[in-house]
Amino acid sequence: MTRTGFLRSLGVELPIIQAPMGGGPSTPELVAAVSNAGGLGSLGAPYLTPEQILDAVRRVRALTDKPFVVNLFAGAYLTENAVDPAPMLALLEEAHAVLGLLPPVLPVLPPDPFPAQLAAVLEARPPVFSFTFGIPRPQDIARLRARDIAIVGTATTVEEARHLEAAGVDGVLAQGAEAGAHRGTFSGSFEASMISTLDLVRSISGAVKLPVTASGGLMDGGDIAGALKAGAAAAALGTAFLACPESGASEAHKRAVLGARADTTVITRAFSGRPARGIANAFIATLRTREAAILPYPLQNALTRAMRAAAAQRGESGFLSLWAGTGVARARSLPAGELVSRLAAELSAAGW
Repeated sequence: MTRTGFLRSLGVELPIIQAPMGGGPSTPELVAAVSNAGGLGSLGAPYLTPEQILDAVRRVRALTDKPFVVNLFAGAYLTENAVDPAPMLALLEEAHAVLGLLPPVLPVLPPDPFPAQLAAVLEARPPVFSFTFGIPRPQDIARLRARDIAIVGTATTVEEARHLEAAGVDGVLAQGAEAGAHRGTFSGSFEASMISTLDLVRSISGAVKLPVTASGGLMDGGDIAGALKAGAAAAALGTAFLACPESGASEAHKRAVLGARADTTVITRAFSGRPARGIANAFIATLRTREAAILPYPLQNALTRAMRAAAAQRGESGFLSLWAGTGVARARSLPAGELVSRLAAELSAAGW
């Protein structure tokens, strides 16, 4: 498949993709609204059960007949912990007390949910499946291919893009250093993957023959034009859609995004145990000098879930994972379809 023909082959009009945002923001309503407006909506499903994935896909299909993406985490799931949990439990007990919660208890992690989630994806047969944190097994790639599901993997370095090409995917999402939320790095250190979006797009485009989607810090049509000029076939925007009314992000998260007047984002392991970019807040500051206490992903993620859920309900942004990219200060509160139309107009004004 040619670089430029990937989205066209799916029936997508615009080179605009709403990035998958796991944990609630990418609702079926947001996904469908973006797809209906001519872009490509993405359902972030890494924390959904198989039944929830099937239900979410049914809801998307009830709202649109356009193509869409389902995204999962395909790696980095560790059930063993080599870190003493006592210091982190003590730290979280203080946060729990502020939020009126019982003291935290170390959770017992279930097996890796990916196999069962993938089975649901195979049953649901979305037009596109995307993944991050690793690469599915060859037999899983073959099963997706047998169901005519297009496959896109996430790369944060040229080396990872080459691994994806060798695995037989249809496209590569190049996640630049500016991107919000979790780093998708699966080969090498995350520090070595902190490459600016446009530089990464240029490097990957020159190293593989696959269509490349740019992701990271892109907020408007001018940004998208810059990504296309760098060699991308499309641009994926996440933070730009966080404040849309269709987004499932908490109201506190939306207020933090719209209230940003500058890039106040940082890379932190505080909430999940895995490097991720979000708006700096009190909990991140508390753990900044206590990095050694942070448990590995996904144990830290499971342990902080109750705190994050209570904080969202109470509007306490200091205890929330306020994932956002470096362009957060340029976020707009528009209905998703209107935002896609605005992005398309800005892209056209930029000469594309």
